[in-house]
Amino acid sequence: MSEIEAILFDEKTIERRARELAAAISKDYAGRELVLVCILKGAVVFTADLMRYLSIPTTIEFIQASSYGDAAVSSRMITMKKDIDVDVKGKDVLLVDCIIDTGDTMAYVMERFREKGPASLEAVVLLDKKPRRRVDVAVKYIGYEIPDRFVVGYGLDYAQQYRCLPYIAALTPGAE
Repeated sequence: MSEIEAILFDEKTIERRARELAAAISKDYAGRELVLVCILKGAVVFTADLMRYLSIPTTIEFIQASSYGDAAVSSRMITMKKDIDVDVKGKDVLLVDCIIDTGDTMAYVMERFREKGPASLEAVVLLDKKPRRRVDVAVKYIGYEIPDRFVVGYGLDYAQQYRCLPYIAALTPGAE
């Protein structure tokens, strides 16, 4: 089993940043109703916290898209296992993900949503791993930039483990 090497962001730090992001989103979307689209499974914890801190009307939808499976490295093959069931044409849509690294998944999902005709389409991620970016994708709201480390916790997993950790941690190099 992999080992936790270091805690990068503790519970209080994550909560503070989620509140700051929610305040910025609430300000930007004041007077409008926002559709939050949680990218499962990793973003479920972040989405739950974010939506509790928003001060504007929101609805929530879920999709499941991934390029990892049970691996520690992206396969670059995006799979969409679940899509939304509602029409978002003419609505403000905010995609919520826990992390963006290569950009492949976010670019894929954004393109799929552009085809649905939303009034606006933006993204929020808690973690941005820019050193691994292969696809230039615009993310309006970013919690933290992180180095090229494999991270787990707060919804992020390795082979479906560690999602329940209340903090974000790096795994020991080579352990994953």
